[in-house]
Amino acid sequence: MPDLHGFEDELLLGLWMTVRLALTALAIGLVLGLAGAAAMASSIAPARWIATAYTTIIRGIPELLVVLLIYFGASTVLMAVARPFGHTGYLELSPFIAGSLALGLTFGGYAAEVFRGAFQSVSPGQREAAQALGMGPVDIFFRIVLPQAWRLALPGLGNLFLVLMKDTALVSVIGLEEVMRKAQFAVGATKEPFTFYLAAAVIYLGLTVISMGILAVLERRANRGLPGMRVT
Repeated sequence: MPDLHGFEDELLLGLWMTVRLALTALAIGLVLGLAGAAAMASSIAPARWIATAYTTIIRGIPELLVVLLIYFGASTVLMAVARPFGHTGYLELSPFIAGSLALGLTFGGYAAEVFRGAFQSVSPGQREAAQALGMGPVDIFFRIVLPQAWRLALPGLGNLFLVLMKDTALVSVIGLEEVMRKAQFAVGATKEPFTFYLAAAVIYLGLTVISMGILAVLERRANRGLPGMRVT
């Protein structure tokens, strides 16, 4: 085992921050992805335009730039809002909130396209049958469309989450002390970059393996009852 010079606890704290950041961004991204997909499928033209613009912008800008824009742009907005109330100091979002919002926005932009494809794969005849049974639009969405779309979207969402897990390293540039930031501190103190960057790589690989296991369980549960699917 490599000698981590007493930085094991710091790396564990970074791991905990990384997990918190990834799960918070995932929650934000799933909400935005569902909303974006619903808007793109809407009959309301402005909703479709806004959703299309959102996904186009997010997919066209590097994730690191999104992080920087949210972190520094939010400070500008907060100060502009506070100035009329007499506040003249500097205001900023915490790195955790800014990072969660930035990664959530990025995840949501890609997730919206995944959900949109999944929604389109659900047969329109099922919606018509539900309407014939007297179900309203909300019931049809949550009881008929969403469960089937979730099963179809889950593999794509799982891949996006694995990317999101690695993208948490980008938030180190705004000072959030996640795994990469802690590794950088350790490298600066010990002058052993290979040891600590290798330790960070092992941590990210471990998170990926665990996430893949959880995703496999979720996929088996989502596919229960389908022909040819065996739940173990």
